[in-house]
Amino acid sequence: MSDKYARRGVSSAKEDVHAAISGLSKGVYPNAFCKILPDLISGDPNKCLVMHADGAGTKSSLAYLVWKETGDLSVWKGIAQDAIVMNTDDLMCVGALGPYVFSSAIGRNKNRIPGEVVAAIIQGTKECIEHLNQWGIEAELAGGETADVGDLVQTVIVDSTLVSLMSRKNVIAMDALAAGQVIVGFESEGCAAWETGYNAGMGSNGLTSARHDVLSSVYRTKYPETFDGQLPEDVVYTGNASITDLLSYSHPYAGNGTMAMGKAILSPTRTYLPLVKHLLKEFAGHIKGMIHCSGGGQTKILHFLPEHLSVIKDNLFEVPPLFAAIHQQSGTSWQEMYRVFNMGHRLEVITDEKTALQLVALGDSLRIRGRVVGKLVPRHTHRLTLHAPGEVIGYQ
Repeated sequence: MSDKYARRGVSSAKEDVHAAISGLSKGVYPNAFCKILPDLISGDPNKCLVMHADGAGTKSSLAYLVWKETGDLSVWKGIAQDAIVMNTDDLMCVGALGPYVFSSAIGRNKNRIPGEVVAAIIQGTKECIEHLNQWGIEAELAGGETADVGDLVQTVIVDSTLVSLMSRKNVIAMDALAAGQVIVGFESEGCAAWETGYNAGMGSNGLTSARHDVLSSVYRTKYPETFDGQLPEDVVYTGNASITDLLSYSHPYAGNGTMAMGKAILSPTRTYLPLVKHLLKEFAGHIKGMIHCSGGGQTKILHFLPEHLSVIKDNLFEVPPLFAAIHQQSGTSWQEMYRVFNMGHRLEVITDEKTALQLVALGDSLRIRGRVVGKLVPRHTHRLTLHAPGEVIGYQ
């Protein structure tokens, strides 16, 4: 991990966390993307229980900054969506497509986060769940907790927990990965059929780096509550951009246009659920694994790769404008960029070559570009070999 990233108190790989949980049970299907438990509620041997907790992370700190600068409460709706999708799109990778039951958790500093912001987050949660329902994804909000924790939180933390029951016959266990299978990546940028405008593709990972590497030191002085005051000055808001500076984009499903940098980084985390629902309905028997490229970016697959296999990613998407801007502003190496950010696709589906072509066509029908980005091969020196702009990178 780069020194700059570590000095900000964050980790893309979270090695210490993985070490801490290494002794815990991995559930009924130990190779699956998420932990799966027996049906502890009804005891039905044909069903299993999935539960997940995640959130918007430090993205809420940027939302706070943009809200303070502009007064735009709509940024909080995106944060609510982030907290939901970071759960749903992990669980869909094991084949759990609902019904989902959510509980939200908001931890705020009441002196800085008034009731109107809390109301906007809760309303955003409600609207996001309603939108999922409109696309055939059954979901319900059970309630949640809003805690005043000003001694611990400078602005606000937005998390949620999701629970669902699913049939064991539908579990994607990822225990049949083999050399010769290919990886279809589905892009994170653009405007999917269920989105209302351009999405720059950020998701909810790497926000600490994105915020500090791109935005100007002006915000260091104006909003000291948006970062840890003990951080060295040379890693805090070190970029040149204002939140209102314009990012240009050109995309076949979004057209040509511009978006304010703050809004681009805050692009709500895209859910792939409508796509995956269709995908599993038509091709379930051919899907050997799915990866949500969240923490760890393009190296996420390494957590689920059998010891006898390696991965080659040699046909990745072009670097989207937002990630290109982060790279240019920060000077961060491509090796670190691909480990921190999704860099253009946040969903990977592992399948055979023939099915891959059909998956790409299905994605196009829902306004999401897909492509075969790589393949599984017998193990060699590098567990993951990745073709970045102008260089080939190896990861272990």
